[in-house]
Amino acid sequence: MAVPATTTTTCHLVALPYPGRGHINPMLNLCNLISLSRPSDLLITVVVTEEWLGLIGSDPNPNPTNIRFATIPNVIPSELNRGSDFAGFFRSTLTNLEDPVEKLLRRMEIPATVIVYDTYLNV
Repeated sequence: MAVPATTTTTCHLVALPYPGRGHINPMLNLCNLISLSRPSDLLITVVVTEEWLGLIGSDPNPNPTNIRFATIPNVIPSELNRGSDFAGFFRSTLTNLEDPVEKLLRRMEIPATVIVYDTYLNV
């Protein structure tokens, strides 16, 4: 869902969940809770792969108006097959996500004020 940039946005939180089951939904729940605290001047962007956006849909539920999704290309193995080589999937997330995420952050209309990321992405 596209959330228009407004002049009232004073904080842009970018959320980076680990792209696996059990990580994206908790990050969305955290973002929903954070959005309730400052709904008028806070914009939250949740970064997922194109595959994950297709799996979860384009709207978080419930859908606060200040949460949107941004996607990066599918540069990691598919979620549907990751169980066959979990170690390879994990290594791939540590190496292949960095460049697309950095490019996405550089081209955001509203620069990130704060980044919240899954601890699995910090090794």
